[in-house]
Amino acid sequence: MELRHLRYFIAVAEEKSFNKAAARLYISQPPLSRQIKQLEEEIGVTLIDRENRPLKLTEAGEFFYDHAIQILKKSDDLRTMTIRKGNFDNSLSIGFVSSILYGILPRVISRFREVHPNIEVKLYELNSWQQTQALTEGKIDVGFGRLLFEDASIRRMVLREEDLVVAVPIEHPLSKEKCKSLSLIDLTNENLLLYPTAPRPSFIDYVLELFETRNLKANYFMEVRELHIALGLVAAGEGLTIVPKTLEHLRHQEITYIPFEEGILTSPIVMSVRHFDKSELLETLLDVTYQIYDEEGFIYKREKI
Repeated sequence: MELRHLRYFIAVAEEKSFNKAAARLYISQPPLSRQIKQLEEEIGVTLIDRENRPLKLTEAGEFFYDHAIQILKKSDDLRTMTIRKGNFDNSLSIGFVSSILYGILPRVISRFREVHPNIEVKLYELNSWQQTQALTEGKIDVGFGRLLFEDASIRRMVLREEDLVVAVPIEHPLSKEKCKSLSLIDLTNENLLLYPTAPRPSFIDYVLELFETRNLKANYFMEVRELHIALGLVAAGEGLTIVPKTLEHLRHQEITYIPFEEGILTSPIVMSVRHFDKSELLETLLDVTYQIYDEEGFIYKREKI
């Protein structure tokens, strides 16, 4: 069984006609019919019920179609990732979520450039889900995000867990009372500004899940487009928001940042790469990240490319 057999079968399954599938594939109908017949003989089951018009898949055919689609997608992904790998020596394309850009990522990139001054670094703001797609499509080489997604082509490394803090307007009672720490239950009846609205899933879903896993509910929340809008609205006294600790220097004259009790609420910083990618450039990027973690005194578990 070859990949072309899968492409032929998928075309017939979707067009529900050998003639239409042949036209879609730019081949004549008789050879297409023979290829599908050979495929069925090799597998040993009938995939297409030819008695129906339009054609209909058998139960085995439906099963085969679902898996054939996945196999072809993986094949196409492998092709694009390999093409990207072939151009890897001259540039490094990095995807990132905005909250990480306000942390140490700029320092990481600066130090990487010191080690590899002749490598062109390209930066793309992408959420964690978009990074997964960009990696499989060969558009980026590494992603820094905050959400974990399962994908057989992608390896996720949790670099460290970053504490979350609550951004509170300077005139809010919690700020005026100089509250030292908060728990999620303290926020259930506060007006929360959660971000980003799209694309989903995103950090907003992670925050809501924090409530749900503790049998709590955010009773009053508004979705806003992005992090900066959320902080701007907090500064204007419109509500509270939850951000990673590395952002607590933003708008500090208008906003008080209050930690959660005992630092129990965190957000992972996730580095995503293609499985089996052992590039020296990725090793350098990871090494300089850990160098800066050591300088900052961060707690982390060391990973290897």
